[in-house]
Amino acid sequence: MVSLHRTTKIALMVTADLIALPFCFLIAMLLRGGDLRLASHFGPASYILVAVVTIAAFSVSDLYRAVIRFIDQRLLSVTGIALAVAILCAYAVTFSIKEENFPRSALAIYWFIVFSYVIASRIGVRNFLRNQQAGPRSATEVVAIYGAGEAGARLAQAMRNSDEYRPVCFFDDKHALNERNIGGLRVFHTDRLVEIVGAMGVRAIVIAIPSVSPERLRDIMQRLAQAGIPTKILSRLVDLADDKVTPRDSIRDLKFEDLLGRPPVPPRVDLFARCVRGKTVLVTGAGGSIGSELCRQIVTLGPNRLHLLDHSEFALYTIRQELANRVPDIPVEAHLGSVCNADLVERILRAGPVDTIYHAAAYKHVPLVETNIVEGLRNNVLGAQVIASQAARNGVETCVLISSDKAVRPTNIMGASKRIAELIFQAAAVRQGVGDGPRTTFCMVRFGNVLGSSGSVIPLFQRQIARGGPLTITHPDVSRYFMLIPEAAQLVIQAGAMAKGGDVFVLDMGEPVRIVDLARTLIALSGLTEKSPQNPDGEIEIRYVGLFPGEKLHEELLTDGVVFPSDHPRIMRMKENALRPGVLDTFITCLMMACETHERPMIEAMVKAIVTEYSPNRSTLEPATSATAATAPAAPAAAPLAAPQPRLGLIRRFVPFRI
Repeated sequence: MVSLHRTTKIALMVTADLIALPFCFLIAMLLRGGDLRLASHFGPASYILVAVVTIAAFSVSDLYRAVIRFIDQRLLSVTGIALAVAILCAYAVTFSIKEENFPRSALAIYWFIVFSYVIASRIGVRNFLRNQQAGPRSATEVVAIYGAGEAGARLAQAMRNSDEYRPVCFFDDKHALNERNIGGLRVFHTDRLVEIVGAMGVRAIVIAIPSVSPERLRDIMQRLAQAGIPTKILSRLVDLADDKVTPRDSIRDLKFEDLLGRPPVPPRVDLFARCVRGKTVLVTGAGGSIGSELCRQIVTLGPNRLHLLDHSEFALYTIRQELANRVPDIPVEAHLGSVCNADLVERILRAGPVDTIYHAAAYKHVPLVETNIVEGLRNNVLGAQVIASQAARNGVETCVLISSDKAVRPTNIMGASKRIAELIFQAAAVRQGVGDGPRTTFCMVRFGNVLGSSGSVIPLFQRQIARGGPLTITHPDVSRYFMLIPEAAQLVIQAGAMAKGGDVFVLDMGEPVRIVDLARTLIALSGLTEKSPQNPDGEIEIRYVGLFPGEKLHEELLTDGVVFPSDHPRIMRMKENALRPGVLDTFITCLMMACETHERPMIEAMVKAIVTEYSPNRSTLEPATSATAATAPAAPAAAPLAAPQPRLGLIRRFVPFRI
């Protein structure tokens, strides 16, 4: 029956009504007259006329165009109103022609009988079709719906039509809705969440508030986490008029974007393609989390050619294969090697010629770089120096450095190395102001933590949850700015279009997010509960391990430089203090000489000479509250900087003063 053509279904309904409606009128006459005399006074034509008029009223109310499996109270109410209007018109006609033999009160009785027939017939057929389509109810997942509003009511109705979900109740924070009945389901206040979930055997909760803000969503997630079951969200309202739409199409798992704490920042289309469309582009670090997403975004903008550079063979192979399958018409060339190899970079740029460079290659993991400072500095500093010098020498139009929020008043080697890379690009921009040759526009982009990237806490927490915990967090108050991988790539591409030379671009990322809140949300998303003194029966424990060497309690994005608006309302542009290019070159030469010694005090002293804000001895903890002191160990104290070795005097001969 469900597979019949729509016209056939309408014909069946009209035929059934043509048969049933005359009998409804006959019953009304019998009830009015008490016997067959009144009913037999009118011929068959009168009964057929009444049926035709009634069917016309049904048609006006769209009863025949409705999908029976999704018929609702609203449509039945409209049908009753249309029928009442038709009855009133018939009453007015019989009154105006002074038809004395027709009992007008029978029309009111007829309305009640016909309306009862419509409800009984449509609801009966609807339930029959649903039961036939749904099959055994044991295959459904028992769910509760959070949000007893319009979206929740429509979702509950759609769930009843499917064999995937079986809604059993609503949860809502409004006390006025407690114990009310909406769409046949009881509404409970969230204070009774754990009790009701256990009593009704609920296996998942669906958040039915499609327009909820990220801040509100995080609060809801933490409230629902105490139930210890998976949480999903309604991404869009179900179109009940379309019988092809199922709840599966509208319900999804929560994503990283939902944990961001703010709406994603959309790109400006006019800026997005300015440095890419029809141009030859080079992406360094193309196999990394940011670099690979950059490549994916770039190929959608129609570049002339895309060059990939990475020193990881597997990462380079993976992104090369992905792009070849996705956009076979765009030439993509993969180059295996390091950005510190000036000859390799020069060959790539001359073969192009390359118009735009996005320099994403860098070591970014703070603890690893902190314990491997020589390789971290060589890769991040020399790599930036090679890219900047070769870009200027080979006439590249735009060169964008991907930096980090850890470059702001750095307390670790990774952050300091990224700040030195920024100084290199700033010096390169100054050099472009001298001479009449082709000029390269240099700029920098600062990121916060990128959700889902290889160095993000999200993959770490997911692995720890899969092992059964604990989740390790350095400090209960540690917070970070977060952005999405697509946002990061879009910011880089737009920055190159807005740059004027030497600019630092920063995305407005809203308020920082506490890592412990992120951890608790991920536990809730996994359908688990936190194990704590208040909840000893929980599955996943959160353990505080103390701040790592060089780690900050709170990151920063802006320094004391001058902040300007950019062409994008959510992207800020900064101008910061820089070193003279010649002095910076001398400093970097001396830094590499210090790296040859592999002696940390000498290297840190040289880094401090270049980046005066670098403070490895600065306390990374703010004064802890009593609650903080009770729940987290103190950060390990940084070792005092040893006295300079005699060889440091050689470096000071090259760097006698600071500019």
